[in-house]
Amino acid sequence: MGHVKSTAIEKGFDVLNYTVLIVLCLSTIYPFMFLLSLSLSPGDVSLTQIRIIPSKVTFDNYMKVLTNDFIASGFANTMVRTLIGTALTVLVTIFTAYPLAKKQFPHRGFWTAFIVFTMFFSGGLIPSYFLVKSLGLMNSVWALVLPGLIHTFQMIIARNFFMSIPESLEESAKIDGANEIRILFQIVIPLSMPIVATLSLWTAVGHWNAWFDSMIYISDADKHVLQVVLRRIVLEGTQDMMDLNAMADEDLVANPETIKATTVMVATIPIIMVYPFVQKYFVKGMMIGSLKG
Repeated sequence: MGHVKSTAIEKGFDVLNYTVLIVLCLSTIYPFMFLLSLSLSPGDVSLTQIRIIPSKVTFDNYMKVLTNDFIASGFANTMVRTLIGTALTVLVTIFTAYPLAKKQFPHRGFWTAFIVFTMFFSGGLIPSYFLVKSLGLMNSVWALVLPGLIHTFQMIIARNFFMSIPESLEESAKIDGANEIRILFQIVIPLSMPIVATLSLWTAVGHWNAWFDSMIYISDADKHVLQVVLRRIVLEGTQDMMDLNAMADEDLVANPETIKATTVMVATIPIIMVYPFVQKYFVKGMMIGSLKG
């Protein structure tokens, strides 16, 4: 009887669990599908007429958004920032985490604690601004990449992952005459693709969605990232920006709401498409990096 009651409780928990998960999934997916439907609707559509599957599909909104000078330059600037920032951050994070994973590294505990200290205390916005300005990084992509080059939490995850790699592999390579650099690039990194993919995904998403530092450090409108352009379109209105680069086809109807939805899709879809390529590494890298060491 006890087993039957336990089974009934387990089934009830499973039903409740699946119900909550389904509700959470629908609450997440529905806004995205609504914006996608709105972006594919004609400009003369009313918000009360929007359905998950639009009655009439048109790409006029995407033509207008993608041919806008501000959005095109913002997209290009965001791509440059994401690629450069992700590559440098992953490389420098590995260079920092790998030595700290070695037991023979001098004063390893001190340096690890010194770096972890930065997770809890920082100089603040104003000192950071003056530092970037004094280094001559203002109004350049380096002002968006270098200040946050290393994330302490990501470095700790990478360090723990490297500590899980058997030392015997590196000792065998040293016997064969390999130096530390060769061991890192030819043995450690190929074995660490899960953590490399995890760091790349975290960093790329962070750079893609960042906008505040661009508002602070970038003064030229043509150097702003896409998220700043998106913020201006959504919060400050569409007409003043979109009319600056009006399309030659006067028959296209520009609806501020459909333009906003289209801009959100243009800014969201590219980074979502990255996730399936790193999904198989993400969970493994996160689990090992969090638990080992």
